Amino acid sequence: MATESEQPAEPRLRVLRVLNAASAPLSIVAIAGQLGVHPNTVRFHLDTLVGQGRVERVVPEQNRPGRPPLLFRAVRRMDPAGPRQYRMLAEILALSLAGDADPDAKAIEAGRRWGRQIASSTDDDGAGGKAAPVDHLMSLLETMNFAPERRDADGQVRIGLRHCPFLELAESQPHVVCPVHLGLMRGAMDAWQVPVMVDRLEPFVEPNLCLTHLTVTGAAR
Repeated sequence: MATESEQPAEPRLRVLRVLNAASAPLSIVAIAGQLGVHPNTVRFHLDTLVGQGRVERVVPEQNRPGRPPLLFRAVRRMDPAGPRQYRMLAEILALSLAGDADPDAKAIEAGRRWGRQIASSTDDDGAGGKAAPVDHLMSLLETMNFAPERRDADGQVRIGLRHCPFLELAESQPHVVCPVHLGLMRGAMDAWQVPVMVDRLEPFVEPNLCLTHLTVTGAAR
């Protein structure tokens, strides 16, 4: 039972810890008894934990008349609602690429494979990329939160990127992250098999703008 001198964790986590430590399912009354709180308090937190997939209800087998007590047990898997550290993973992978003998080429190829996969899975009608490849690429980049804008000038086709979804990494590892973005766009063109070349990507031509240069031929414009 918790004492007043304890610095208890968030109450919902205390309920979960009791269930994780139990060798068998527990009733609401049993959980409340261990925590020294009212059963209604436990019931409230259990409803949330069940909704999060962290706890499950168990109806025991009962040979006597009457409604069996409702029991609860922790779901035996990693916490699906726990914190994620995807940025840490991205930093590890970026550092690994940066240590390669040719980080630009390796990063472009990684992005290219990623781009092929994404473009293939999002080109639902099979014709969108061929009908208007630049617009289709703009749509893909918008979906990925690059905030693209068409910035054609002097007969050159360009796409400006106003947002970088990997900004902190792009600032610290631009020689890895920016080539990944370049490869991503080239991979999309590969998947759509259109007459468009993504020539280069200029990072941070302005503090809030990266600029992609394309070569587009014929009706693909």
